[in-house]
Amino acid sequence: MTTAVARPAQLGLEGLLEKGLEKLGVPLGRDAMSRLIEYLALLEKWNRVYNLTAIRDAERMVSGHLLDCLALVPHISDGRVLDVGSGAGLPGIPLAVAKPGIHVSLLDSSHKKAAFLKQAVAELRLRNADVVCERVESWHPVEKFDWIVSRALAELAGFAALTEHLLAPGGVLAAMKGVYPFEEIERLPPNFRAREVHRLAIPGLESERHLVLIERA
Repeated sequence: MTTAVARPAQLGLEGLLEKGLEKLGVPLGRDAMSRLIEYLALLEKWNRVYNLTAIRDAERMVSGHLLDCLALVPHISDGRVLDVGSGAGLPGIPLAVAKPGIHVSLLDSSHKKAAFLKQAVAELRLRNADVVCERVESWHPVEKFDWIVSRALAELAGFAALTEHLLAPGGVLAAMKGVYPFEEIERLPPNFRAREVHRLAIPGLESERHLVLIERA
């Protein structure tokens, strides 16, 4: 007698998330995982009207959004984090959920996206996150940031130029990329350099993913 093997769809979203986190080596408690699943439900709901993300299937969102963003967790230390061009809150909201020791500012110039982000921060009870609806080049907060993260803002040179005025002394830019960005690294301004490039293995994603950490030269 053979035993049927459960397919991913039968495991449920939280089961998919838990298995993916095990492979990433990123342990999260039940409360954090529940918040992340709640975030996906909120994203699905708003996506019907505001088109926040091209991925609409909840199971694909687990790998394509949550696990993709949570792969940053081992590389981001505590401090003030800015998510530039946050859009649907990626990677800022998963980081805020997974790392309560950081404070994340979610920056986006779109009023519709900022409205979603404020709703998400409120419903997920994220005391370590705030939302800013401003253009990155014209925003000048009093406090600068230890980490500035971007998932799809611009090529590396543009990312550095746009955010340099927001980076604290000793701060790091963390850019998520697909294939290894050899040419983009070569085009970095002379006052910046790539400190490290990490290849990220995202459970459920076949495409290449890299995290480029950039610091002032």
